[in-house]
Amino acid sequence: MEVNWRKSTWQSLNKPWDLIIIGGGITGAGLLRRAVCGGLETLLVEANDFSSGTSSRSSKLVHGGFRYLKNKQWDITRESVREREWLLKNAPELVSPLRFVLPYSARRGMRSGFALGVTIYDAMAPKWAHREVSRQEALQMVPEMQSNWLTGAFLYYDAAVDDSILVNRLIRESIRDGGTALNYCRATAVLKTADSQVCGVRVEDQSGQGLGSLELQSSVVVNATGPWSDELRAQVGGEGRMRPLRGSHLIFQRQSLPISTAVTIMHPRDHRAMFAIPWEGTTIIGTTDLDHKAGFEGQEPYCTEQETAYILEAANASFPSVQLKPEDILSSFAGVRPIIHGGAGNPSGESRRHAVFEENGLITITGGKLTIFRVMAEDTMAAIERALGRKTRPMGAWFKALPEYTSSGSIDELSFRYLSGRYGDELSGMISTSATPELEHIANLPNVWAEIRFAAQTGYVEHLDDLLLRRVRLGLLLPEGGRAELPRVKAVVQENLGWDEQRWQKEAERYNNIYQSYYSPHPRGAQKG
Repeated sequence: MEVNWRKSTWQSLNKPWDLIIIGGGITGAGLLRRAVCGGLETLLVEANDFSSGTSSRSSKLVHGGFRYLKNKQWDITRESVREREWLLKNAPELVSPLRFVLPYSARRGMRSGFALGVTIYDAMAPKWAHREVSRQEALQMVPEMQSNWLTGAFLYYDAAVDDSILVNRLIRESIRDGGTALNYCRATAVLKTADSQVCGVRVEDQSGQGLGSLELQSSVVVNATGPWSDELRAQVGGEGRMRPLRGSHLIFQRQSLPISTAVTIMHPRDHRAMFAIPWEGTTIIGTTDLDHKAGFEGQEPYCTEQETAYILEAANASFPSVQLKPEDILSSFAGVRPIIHGGAGNPSGESRRHAVFEENGLITITGGKLTIFRVMAEDTMAAIERALGRKTRPMGAWFKALPEYTSSGSIDELSFRYLSGRYGDELSGMISTSATPELEHIANLPNVWAEIRFAAQTGYVEHLDDLLLRRVRLGLLLPEGGRAELPRVKAVVQENLGWDEQRWQKEAERYNNIYQSYYSPHPRGAQKG
């Protein structure tokens, strides 16, 4: 990527577009992929970094939502498990099978309810991959569950993903196929014709490079801003429909909770289903489900003290032999779900359904979840085609083919397959241009140092937090946000991003503030004053 890629991209924006997408999370990224493959001249703009909102803060699961069965949300569960199966087949190495242990006690109706649930769950896929195991078998799989209440368990399967990497791969492959995407480019207003129909957007550079603002014309504008959808919809007279819900997670070093299989756990107080998940060499436990109320404006969501206590309570009830403590927490994160208000009294009772709104020329796609991004893209494309008055080309491959591993290469097969899921057919170029030391693993992670350089060179990185929290997740996976690795990171980014000492110090201070405020073991949010 050229050094002045942002300036040259900005200068290319001022032309008529078939489609402008506002929002660079999984919904916008999926739609960008679909629209570009459909032959539309498409621009995606994101006010912050790609995937910096909800789509880098999920539970890292591609799943049907086992807990949705309790609320009789049959349609969204069926849709999700079938998309899970599609992703396992079409995005190998990026989306990976994940076995779950679902323990039960002698509490009345618990075993029979779980038995029915896993059967329905598989039937919807359709597949048959669940089975019941004894208490002894369950403890062999997860010794940390040792407790008096455990009677037996069921096994079932979902899948895991690095959500931010999925978003960025969709965007990168779309750009290579002719699409345009720009992060740190805020859509400040929709443009309207004399009869109040949306005909474009005003965008403003947020990168700090002083590129100014532009008014861009487009045949169709799509609002894909997730939990913040109502803000744009208000500009066309749309009434509020969203109920933003916060979900928080804690990350532990693997040695604190060394599970090798995921576990569905039930909170001892309210019996909400939660998950303990092995992910990228760590263990994630979550999630909460709370109304994301006023008071968080202008800052990122974070895991509150109350949520930390709630998650630890569930963890220690499920893994009593471990007894996790606040000091065992490696990092934390919180995301805001784009829930369409359905009137449920309890946040967990709300549906994860998605909807497409067409209001005075503005198309909004909101609700839903990461797993069904392809379904959401297709439903939105139907609305776009109606607005254009014509059909687009049928969808081809959603993901480019992965490179083949050769034993003569400079990297082992396990690492190659892991990296191929993250970078697709760009991996061969990354490896061929990397010195041997760059193919070494970063600390105890599956990541290699070549990823840092590759992201700095080609990953649309504007800030250090883009690199360490979303492109390569050192900020979540290493102690103190990866502080021990910063000297080597510094050398890479200074060489490839052209940052002088003053810029590096500014970025390092910014990153540390963001980490401490929103991702540290005990975040407190941005300090005011």
